[in-house]
Amino acid sequence: MSDSGDLRVPHVALLPSAGMGHLTPFLRLAALLASHDVSVTFITPNPTVSLAESQSLSNFLMAFPQITRKQLHLLPLDESCANSEDPFYYHFELIRRSSHLLSPLLSSLSPPLSAMITDMSFTSTVLPITDSLGLPNYIFFTSSAKMLTLYVSFHTMLGPNHTIKDDLQVPGLGPIPKSWMPPPLLQESNNLLKTFFIENGKKMTESSGILVNTYESIESETLAALNEGKVLRKLPSVISIGPLAPCFFETSQQLQWLNDQATGSVLYVSFGSRTAMSREQIRELGDGLVRSGCRFLWAVKDKKVDIEDDEKLTEVLGEELLERVKKNGLAVKNWLNQEEILSHPAIGGFLSHCGWNSLSEALWNGVRILAWPQHGDQKVNADLVERIGLGTWDKSWGWGDRETVVKAEDIAQTVSEIMGNDLLKLQALHIRDEARRAVGDDGSSTKSLAALIDTWKKFQVLP
Repeated sequence: MSDSGDLRVPHVALLPSAGMGHLTPFLRLAALLASHDVSVTFITPNPTVSLAESQSLSNFLMAFPQITRKQLHLLPLDESCANSEDPFYYHFELIRRSSHLLSPLLSSLSPPLSAMITDMSFTSTVLPITDSLGLPNYIFFTSSAKMLTLYVSFHTMLGPNHTIKDDLQVPGLGPIPKSWMPPPLLQESNNLLKTFFIENGKKMTESSGILVNTYESIESETLAALNEGKVLRKLPSVISIGPLAPCFFETSQQLQWLNDQATGSVLYVSFGSRTAMSREQIRELGDGLVRSGCRFLWAVKDKKVDIEDDEKLTEVLGEELLERVKKNGLAVKNWLNQEEILSHPAIGGFLSHCGWNSLSEALWNGVRILAWPQHGDQKVNADLVERIGLGTWDKSWGWGDRETVVKAEDIAQTVSEIMGNDLLKLQALHIRDEARRAVGDDGSSTKSLAALIDTWKKFQVLP
């Protein structure tokens, strides 16, 4: 690469990973870049894991015909070679093993690329490829800045046999309780999640920069620690570009049921695209929602992948519980447009797993959260929900694993408390206003993105 004095339209390629938690922020970032006159190529691994991913991609590409789509055709993998039963982690491995196909794809793009934006899951795999092409590569970290501190420093905290014995002491920020750690990271044996953390965390220092879907007013201390070298020396610039606002391509027909409800009266209940509760826990949850006396819209899910989730509501809930649910709320099994739901005036609360996208959409719309983390980064995210006053987290509910069942009476009481908490409601609206200021004309994230695009304009690929 060379630094040219002539500014040109930057051309950037984006490579997302599997799962809506990764795809959604990539789509929103691509739309944002296109609105800033950046030429965007969107690389989509084929096939996708879920129907929701396929539908979102289709809607996005129809809405943004100026964005070029290129498919990375994944090579088949013998399932006996996979070391994870999770279909999303299995898909990560498929992409990693097909990564050698990426170099000719990137080289064929015209005009030549100014930069690459890669999902955090592929840091160690894709960076050597872009380095060989002389192409700047920015890593998009699709969780919080606090989780990023753990991601980049995890490999420095491992004891004998790659184990974690005590709470993690993050330099410059203090401890992260061991109980907040995703359980696979605590295992002595290797697994895909642990491998991602170790290999990708080490490689982060070699990227051109790290983009995070967050903003200064909710994670200022963490962002400062990262950029001042307190967490890890030689870490590239960490650039806050969030919250990434929902796009018009995500809208669909409003649910008539919600339109008939009073303002702020409905609790939205959803645990994301990857969480599958046990049948017993699902029924305790349904019983608890009914007992709370609150109105609710409940996205019921008992399989990790929507393609496999073909059982009817009567089979999952039972006829008696389903009839009780209908008196207070609406339970659905089809894919719901979460942003559309959370922006609806009838929504007054959100019982959530606290995936980073869900949290970001809740704060963007000023909706209180009742946190029930299920896996991954979600306890770290739930802690942020409490610290900024967006909602509450009952830590006694645990990880939502299939061995622990939270009873209906506990759920009913906690739901009633949060839906009746007007102070949380006011604080959520204040947080909404701060989030929108961050991406306003003079907002901190707007300025950061503009500076980054100016950098890309100066890159010129040498023949």
